[in-house]
Amino acid sequence: MTSPAPIRAAIIPVTPYQQNCSLVWCTKTMKAALVDPGGELDKLKDAVAQAGVTLEKILLTHGHADHCGQAGMLAEELGLPIEGPHADDIFWISKLEEDGPRFGIECKVFEPTRWLDGGETVTVGEATFEVLHCPGHTPGHVVFFHRPSQFAFVGDVLFQGSIGRTDFPMGNHQDLLDAITQKLWPLGDGVTFVPGHGAISTFGQERQSNPFVGDAAMAQDAR
Repeated sequence: MTSPAPIRAAIIPVTPYQQNCSLVWCTKTMKAALVDPGGELDKLKDAVAQAGVTLEKILLTHGHADHCGQAGMLAEELGLPIEGPHADDIFWISKLEEDGPRFGIECKVFEPTRWLDGGETVTVGEATFEVLHCPGHTPGHVVFFHRPSQFAFVGDVLFQGSIGRTDFPMGNHQDLLDAITQKLWPLGDGVTFVPGHGAISTFGQERQSNPFVGDAAMAQDAR
């Protein structure tokens, strides 16, 4: 039985919002994906070159401009497929050119090569990521989970010490809490995650100390 292909990742903050675009690659094949290339494409292409990897696709967690505003431009320039997010985020993607100026980002509307749903998988080289549909911040938000390395890209679902905003159009606070507690926590306390902004953390750390969705906070809410 062969062991799963290991992965490596680098975080490249982009846009005025310091959004954590991630370059992730399969160390066996050196094929890579960019997760949420929202802007500063020259910076991202330089990171790909420095890593010495071959970019084969773009993965998107959700449709907000700082995460995907320039994904279509990059895909068109380099001939790459775009996978994700869930089709419920077509609302946001269709508004990119309207929303871009408010984010300070030049954006372009695009059609993903493949919309994703929970329970599906995506590949990077020979590495396989599970797709979890985690609505709340946006209705079509997805998370990418690499089970062999206990590593996840969670976009704006969860942060170190916080959770995603739900006051945008089509946001839903209860959906977000349910996604975190019912879909992310069962993956295990040892999972390390890259959030859409800020420092990496683990699910265990957030269950212990997150004031919004930690175990103590959820127990308080249940009273």
